[in-house]
Formats: sequence, structure tokens, C-alpha cells
Amino acid sequence: GFEKPVVVACHGYCLGAGVNIGLTCDLRLAADDAKFGVPAAKIGLGYRASSAKNMVDTIGPANTREMLITGRQFSAAEAKAMALAHRVAPVAELESLVLDYCAMIAVNAPLTIRASKRIIRELLRQPAEFDAAGCTALVKQCFESQDYAEGRRAFMEKRKPVFQGK
Repeated sequence: GFEKPVVVACHGYCLGAGVNIGLTCDLRLAADDAKFGVPAAKIGLGYRASSAKNMVDTIGPANTREMLITGRQFSAAEAKAMALAHRVAPVAELESLVLDYCAMIAVNAPLTIRASKRIIRELLRQPAEFDAAGCTALVKQCFESQDYAEGRRAFMEKRKPVFQGK
């Protein structure tokens, strides 16, 4: 998987493969005019198991059933309620929201972000495939990092930390 955070902005229609692409992103921000849906049932297309799994892992089996069986379009508010969108903003504020989120992420510890993404990916695997040792190693790497020392110093000095990814 990609180690950097991926943020997607949804404005207008996000249908079919667009929903699946959005599900592969870490954060999904939407304009209040966004519409989400998978119209496969309306055209007789089978939806791949890997794509359905992405949906089940993110929005749960009940919401996945409704989306795939009905083929209907969901509003941005409905998408947020089912965790398909993390945040919803008015159309005119979507770009600002995206930039705010990116700025929020940019000041965080890169090693911690990388570890978080990998650990979450591991947690979504089947138990027999789960790499517990790998997860423990990622946490240890963060604990032993210069960034963690900088984070502790910055906290004690009441300033914002400057992380180097080391």
C-alpha cells in the first residue's frame, strides 16, 4: 500500500468505480452536492468481490447491501452517516476543507502516519494473515524515533513539534 495519506475530494457524482477509488483513499471529503452510488444492478453488471470487500470494510455489510442491491444514489449526508464520507462541506468551502486537512496532516509525525496506515491495513486482513510482529515493529520504530523525542520535547516546551521522519 501507499505510505502517504491520500485525501479525495468528492464534488458532484461519485458513481461505480469512483466509489471504489474513493474507498481506497484514507480520507474522503465531500461537497454537499455530492451523490454516491454503485449502479451495477441497474445495468446488469456483477460487482467484483474485491470491490465489494472494500465497501464492506468501510461502510459495513448492511450499507453495502443497500448500495449494491438498490443501485440508488446516496446524498452526501447519507454518505457521511455511513462513513463513506468523513466530512461534508458546502460546495464553496470544499477546497478550503481539503487544504485544512492536508495542512493538519502535514505537521504530524510521518513515521506515525506510516505505522498507522500499515497497522490499519493489517487489521483488515484475515486473522491467519495478520502480521502482529510487523505491527509491533512499527510501533517500536516510532517509540525509538527522533520524532518521538522531538514530540516529547515540544510538548514540555509548549511549542509545536518539527518532525523529520526519522
